[in-house]
Amino acid sequence: RSLSSTFICFLISCNIGEICAIFFATLAGFPEPLTAMHLLWVNLVTDGPPATALGFNPPSPDLMEQPPRPSDEPIMTRWLLTRYCLTGLYVGVATIGVFAQHYLAQGITLGELANWSQCGLQWMPSGGTSMCRDLFQSDGRMLPQTLSLTTLVCMEMLKALSAVSVDSSLFRVGPQSNRWLLLGVSGPFLLHMLVLYSADLGLPALGESFGMVPLSWDDWSTVMAWALPILLVDEVLKAIGRYLNSRQDVSTDQSDQPPVSPNSGLPSGA
Repeated sequence: RSLSSTFICFLISCNIGEICAIFFATLAGFPEPLTAMHLLWVNLVTDGPPATALGFNPPSPDLMEQPPRPSDEPIMTRWLLTRYCLTGLYVGVATIGVFAQHYLAQGITLGELANWSQCGLQWMPSGGTSMCRDLFQSDGRMLPQTLSLTTLVCMEMLKALSAVSVDSSLFRVGPQSNRWLLLGVSGPFLLHMLVLYSADLGLPALGESFGMVPLSWDDWSTVMAWALPILLVDEVLKAIGRYLNSRQDVSTDQSDQPPVSPNSGLPSGA
């Protein structure tokens, strides 16, 4: 159950995050933070290897101390589903948040971003009508979309490293206990970096075909500011999961105890 739970937790939370990012952007009227090519890249390249490597996770350190689970207990419990949704919610918020932050830094308000298609008609950027294309069309949108994609990729890699155990803290069961996971995370991340900085390697067409542009150090600090909190979110949810499991184990132990007879304390013949 533990191995299947970590695999499912990683994939479902990441997919929920992608859905939330597109849904929230559409709901707010923002330009799409991720293109179809970006979603294909994430699902085929950066999701698959880490998810496969999670199948080689070591057993939980307190496995022998846990009581047997009921044979009819579902893999997808109510708490796990809630946990996947909360994790995916943050992934979606961070993906669209870093996208919006880029435009806010350019002096574009959230209201103007929500009406980006009316740029030059209902509202005017500081640089005039010509700035509309530089902000929202083709090449002008590649940088904020690259920020969103890279933030999403970093969160998924961090989420995979944290998914070595369903409930144990990352500080107790670290990713170093699964060398295949380290390989499954580093490989896709290096591939992403290769495409991201392909222009510096003399292959500018490669990055352009994926809709990516190189990021500066300031861009990376922004990406990490949105991506790293996923570890804190996961640690909090793991702590809640451990608390709920301990309560369930106590109630199970109490229900398994045989009832005490009223006369059990009386001497024989009384």
